[in-house]
Amino acid sequence: MKIIILNGPNLNLLGKREPEVYGKTTFEDYFADLQFKFQEVQLEYFQSNSEGEIITKLHECGFEGYNGIVLNAGAYTHTSIAIGDAIKGIVTPVIEVHISNTFAREKFRHLSYISPVAKGVILGFGLKGYDLAIESFLQK
Repeated sequence: MKIIILNGPNLNLLGKREPEVYGKTTFEDYFADLQFKFQEVQLEYFQSNSEGEIITKLHECGFEGYNGIVLNAGAYTHTSIAIGDAIKGIVTPVIEVHISNTFAREKFRHLSYISPVAKGVILGFGLKGYDLAIESFLQK
């Protein structure tokens, strides 16, 4: 089983940015925990603040070699028709993850261009949402 986690803009600041919303753990530290917890899974991680790089990575992972994509597109979730279109154009299933409950935040965060084309959506469970997404790919 091969799964990639794709994180979008500002998620490189986890552990520093708004710890009351996103917590105090860096994603690199959390990813090490995920690799330990899911040793039977070949986990990869990619983060970019660039919409085009995220789309390119979706294209690279979307046809063969990957069993799943866990995507936290950050603010691009609410603005990027192009990322939604990229997901529509690939065959690898995508789970949309958000650390915070986007529906409990500003109104503009209630819209997602990813949700309609994702296999599923997990939000509001903190970093645990990534665990849940990986576990969903492991269930038959």
